[in-house]
Amino acid sequence: MPSQGALFGGPDRDVPKPSRPDELEVLITVKAAPNPSAKAGETVCVAGLGLSRGRTEARWIRLYPINFRFLEQDQKFKKYDIIRVRAVPATGDSRVESWQPDMSTMVVIDHLDPWKRRRALLDPTASDTMCELNRQNQRAAVAPSLGLVPVREVLDLRITDHAGWTPEEQAKIDAYVNQMDLFDDSDKSPLQAPRLEGHYRWKCYDAQCKGHDQSIIDWEFVALQRRLGDSPAAAVRAALKEKFFDMMFKPPRAPAFFVGNQAKRRHVFHVLGVYYPN
Repeated sequence: MPSQGALFGGPDRDVPKPSRPDELEVLITVKAAPNPSAKAGETVCVAGLGLSRGRTEARWIRLYPINFRFLEQDQKFKKYDIIRVRAVPATGDSRVESWQPDMSTMVVIDHLDPWKRRRALLDPTASDTMCELNRQNQRAAVAPSLGLVPVREVLDLRITDHAGWTPEEQAKIDAYVNQMDLFDDSDKSPLQAPRLEGHYRWKCYDAQCKGHDQSIIDWEFVALQRRLGDSPAAAVRAALKEKFFDMMFKPPRAPAFFVGNQAKRRHVFHVLGVYYPN
C-alpha cells in the first residue's frame, strides 16, 4: 500500500521505525484489557493516533507497557483524551508503531467530545480493509500493525465463557504475588480473569471478503463485566450484547473497528475497540 501521507489522507505507514526518544501527542482511541505481568502485576497496551503539534499529520501509535492500576489519579486518562508523553521506540518489538512510554511525564492536554471533534481526526484514517491488512502482514516483514477498518456488515457477536488464565499467565501472577512487600499498602490484589470473552464475525469492504472472526480485547468489554459483579451469567451476556452489538451497530451509525496484531504472530489481528460515531 502506498504512503497515505498527511492526516487527511490517513496516517503515514511507510516511515521507518524511529530510533530516538520523542515527546508524543496521542489521541487515545483504545485501551486493551489488562494482562498478567510478573513484574507489575498487570500491564495494559494503549493505542491511538499520534498527532503532529499542528495536528495536520498523523500516525498510529502503540504505548506499552502501562500499569494503569497504579497511575496517579491525575494520570488516569480516558478514551478520546489527547495526552502528551515522553517515549522511546520499543526494543524487542520491530513494529513501527510501538513505543515504551515514560508515564511520569504524561499529561492530559485535551479531550475530544462530542463526536464531531473526534470524527474530524479519525474519519479520514478509516480507509483500510481487514483483508488488505492481512495480506500486507502475510507478505512483508514490515507492515501496518494498527488500523481503523470500516465494517460492511457485522454478522454476530459470539460470547463464550473465558477459559481462565493460561499456565504461563498464572505463573506471572504467582510470581508477582510472591514478591509483594508487606510494607507496601498499594493495591496489589491479583488480576482476576474475566468471566466471558467475545468474538466478532464480520465482513469488511474488500470485494473478495469472505468474513473475519476476531476476538475483542477492549478494556471496556471486561470493565462492563466487572461492574456487573456477581450478576447472573445470562444478565452479563445480555448487557454485553446490548452495548457491543445492538447499540454500537445501530443505524445510522457507520461503525469501524480499531484493530491490532500480535508482535509474535503478525497475521493475527484482534478487535481493540469499536468506533461508532453518530
